[in-house]
Amino acid sequence: MSAVREHFGSRLGFILAAAGSAVGIGNLVAFPVAATKSGGGAFLLVYALFVFFICLPVMMAELALGRRADKDPVGAYRQLSGGSRPWTIPGWLALFTPFMIAVFYLVVTVWILGYLVETLRGNLDQLATETHFGQFINSPVVFVYLVVLMLGINAILAMGVKDGIERASKTLMPMLFIMLLGLVIFVLTRENAMLGVKYYLIPDFAKIDSAVVSKAMAQAFFSLSLGMGIMITYGSYMKRGDSIPGSSRAVAITDTLVAFTAGLLILPSIFHFDPQIDPTKLSDSSAGMIFLFLPKIFFALQDSIGYFGASAFAAVFFFLVLVAAVTSLMSIIEVPIATLCDERGMERKKAIYTIAAVQVFLAVGCAVSFGMVKFFTQFVTLAGESKSFFDLIELLFYDTILPLNGLLVCLFVIYKWKKTNFDKELQEGDSSFAGSISQKYINFSLGTFIPLMLLLIFINTVALKFFGHSFI
Repeated sequence: MSAVREHFGSRLGFILAAAGSAVGIGNLVAFPVAATKSGGGAFLLVYALFVFFICLPVMMAELALGRRADKDPVGAYRQLSGGSRPWTIPGWLALFTPFMIAVFYLVVTVWILGYLVETLRGNLDQLATETHFGQFINSPVVFVYLVVLMLGINAILAMGVKDGIERASKTLMPMLFIMLLGLVIFVLTRENAMLGVKYYLIPDFAKIDSAVVSKAMAQAFFSLSLGMGIMITYGSYMKRGDSIPGSSRAVAITDTLVAFTAGLLILPSIFHFDPQIDPTKLSDSSAGMIFLFLPKIFFALQDSIGYFGASAFAAVFFFLVLVAAVTSLMSIIEVPIATLCDERGMERKKAIYTIAAVQVFLAVGCAVSFGMVKFFTQFVTLAGESKSFFDLIELLFYDTILPLNGLLVCLFVIYKWKKTNFDKELQEGDSSFAGSISQKYINFSLGTFIPLMLLLIFINTVALKFFGHSFI
């Protein structure tokens, strides 16, 4: 028999924990670059529309499922479907997806931790070289950092939902916001910084096409941790009196503000480094930006603030990204932990150790996928290209399955669980939601064009990633 389920101690605690889940590496690096390469302010507008008109209803659906069932994704689907076997499949998908996403996310976070340590050791000049990243990711030290990272994250998770996740989020998220704002203020005082601000904020609607719209949709959906079972799990930790619509809006606003503010850090820094740079040539890869390009920018800051100042600036940045990555990992790993506790009645610490053992084993496979072990480096061939073990996990569980999971949530809530039950759950803790325009819009959108859009994204992703063809 499972123990009495924990709940967040306050609405603020839930919002910060959910925001911590949503605010990740993509917010701090991928979003600013995507916005820059896709029309600046025009992309920001498209992104915001997707967040509040497409992603927000899906988030409410996931939170409502979790709170109503008071269970993990597997248990929530099984209970609210009346034990229907076909509807347990989305629950298992919502379990395996975050479990596997955590595997490759752990490796990237290990790299961030390593770069932070090297910066603190005064080795910023080495990080700025072309060869350092390749040497670092293939060195044995990554395994040491992996153990340290897992020990730290699991120590927080072992303290539980209220004393672990919530308390850590209440400390780390405000710290992230304050330090991010501090860096932005500093960067905006640098020479040529305003060139970056203008490029970032002035809309170029001519660049908006179907590919950019698709990119904005994917960025918004992934940024808010949808389709991973996280919001279902966190919903099960919400109190009955908390407002799901209000909390969802707060998380969406927080996530969007962090992403937007990160753009005010990245782009002015790039233009300070090179006023003549063409930002459309920047790498689409977050890893490429963090580990190959940005260290050069930080190193170049020594011309205006000295080597020590440049190293301090870089250290604060890598610490910010580390905080964002760790808060995301806590929420991602919590999903399978909750499932073992709910479905197998496993004691929480035993569940944590079990999940950690399997994930570290798989993470090692990802870590050696960059030349260290040929078998994992050339693991499979897809669409005529060789893919590593790391690439395959990212492609399957991050790029492909997330929109499918979101589609299944929409169909389940509207057509299996039914609108009336969904409405009742949203109204609990927020009586003003009944009969509102928001209620009508959410019910209509979740049952019509949102699942259609997610289906198209899923089909296009499969066609592009596995067969080399795109319909968009």
